[in-house]
Amino acid sequence: MENEPAGNEPIERGQAVNAQVAFIDARALIGCRHRLHLDAAHPQMLTGILEDPGVRQRREAATAHRNRVRDALVAADPDNWVIIDPALRASDRAAATMSACAAGAQNIWGGLLPQEPDTGRRGGSEILLRDRDRGGYIPVIVVNHKVTDPRKPEPADFHPTTSDPYRWDPRPDPARKLRQQPRDQQRLAHLYRMLQRHGLASPSLVGGVIGYHFDRILVHDLGPLLDEYDRRYADRIAVVRGELPTVPSKVPECRQCPWWTRGVEGASCEGWLTEHRDVSLVAPGSRADVLRGHGVETIDDLAAWTGEDPEDWQHGPFDEAVVTARAWLAGAPLVRRYDRVQVRRADVEVDVDLESFQEHGAYLWGTLLDGRYRPFVTWDPLPTEDEGRSFGEFWTWLMTVRAEAATSGKTFAAYCYSRTAEDKWLYESARRFAGRPGVPTVEQVRAFVDGPEWVDMFQAVTDQFICPNGKGLKKIAPVAGFSWRDPEAGGEASMSWYRQAVGYDGAPDLTQRTRLLEYNEDDVRATQVLREWMSPRVPNPHCAELEVPALADFGRAPQLPAGGGAASSLGRGA
Repeated sequence: MENEPAGNEPIERGQAVNAQVAFIDARALIGCRHRLHLDAAHPQMLTGILEDPGVRQRREAATAHRNRVRDALVAADPDNWVIIDPALRASDRAAATMSACAAGAQNIWGGLLPQEPDTGRRGGSEILLRDRDRGGYIPVIVVNHKVTDPRKPEPADFHPTTSDPYRWDPRPDPARKLRQQPRDQQRLAHLYRMLQRHGLASPSLVGGVIGYHFDRILVHDLGPLLDEYDRRYADRIAVVRGELPTVPSKVPECRQCPWWTRGVEGASCEGWLTEHRDVSLVAPGSRADVLRGHGVETIDDLAAWTGEDPEDWQHGPFDEAVVTARAWLAGAPLVRRYDRVQVRRADVEVDVDLESFQEHGAYLWGTLLDGRYRPFVTWDPLPTEDEGRSFGEFWTWLMTVRAEAATSGKTFAAYCYSRTAEDKWLYESARRFAGRPGVPTVEQVRAFVDGPEWVDMFQAVTDQFICPNGKGLKKIAPVAGFSWRDPEAGGEASMSWYRQAVGYDGAPDLTQRTRLLEYNEDDVRATQVLREWMSPRVPNPHCAELEVPALADFGRAPQLPAGGGAASSLGRGA
């Protein structure tokens, strides 16, 4: 979950004041219930814990984005904005907000609503927009993630409602498609209830979100959301008040949670789950919820399943979930779905991995050809026009290698691991730097990434292996015998290295540039090692077919979909 503050209020997932009084903001509505309980019940245990660098960077980026939006909106109509001073004490900010509402202010920035000791609600909205037609206020929040995507106008059953950010005029928008962001919807419902308490909620029952691109306000109908919000809020405030018990369960949030390795009078969450052989270790998130509904609490329970598949299981073939549990018990990091493991190979093979910084751009395209690592990079702090130069050089080099292979009568393939990021920045770079030297058109990018020469090794792993411990490159490549030089290598850590490398917070640190290049080089070399382990050109005793057990070894036969081919995989969160 993106770490974004509710308004300008300090981030606190839950604040237990005493047994009767506790407050939570809308952030507590999404995420782990057990973490919420631990944060509220044992705040002293978090003293001295350094904030995760990735979380800090996202928070700082969100603050900078909100400041840009505030400055632009206020500059366009300075006489119709009231700005609540963020330096005021919370109680004074709330009083100033209520005074501005009572005076009928048209637009309020940084509004904080009064805390509610009885309900436990607390929170604020970047914008409170007066409903000129019906009275009351419409909450509009500003977030640092995308809330819509562009699309060509076409007939559809649903078009999201959007408004001009400078003039409230909501209407269906056929040029955009909605990105589902439940956290935004829950926060708007939370703010609506707080406004409603004081008779300040607009009867229109809508709220707005300004996303990363700051091009439109996405307008949400809050009516259908309120019942679910009320149920969720009642549960979460009861957790914080200590009225409902919680136990650990593995979810994506665990990766950055201090409680994963920190225990309170006993084992940490990781230790507790392992000790109890909890089913969420092999079926995290909503998968575990479904299984528990069928009495499956442990990995052993799942491994012993012999009945019909659960009717409400919607996470890929259930046989594979059972095999995942059996593989975990056997200590097998991978299970082959088929006798043969295959990856498309070519005469000329290039490995590709990019490094980006938040939504600002892609500063490094790393490549590997014939054992030689070649980076295409800009060290000008993003966003920068020089990014277009490095991208154009990368694309020109890649297409030259491809063309030379074709001229020589050789086959060509380029490999990445999980193409989502590469595809995104190929398309976005083509759009942003159109017409620059070497930069392809969007159509040229589409022709390449949709063709057989662009190979996603993540998909090859997904199609051919069950992965009890996850499918990230850092999980899979070590099974093939690869290790990274830097023990801290990872996407979140690289964000901090990048800030130092380009000098966002001081003089550029050249050692961090070297660190980033080595990290990127290791990623492309890991992709190569994985490919050659999965599909060696010559017989090799160190290969997946000989080292990885098969489905049959765990008592389950592969279930092929209609038409044959690779069996569908577990979801990416496995």
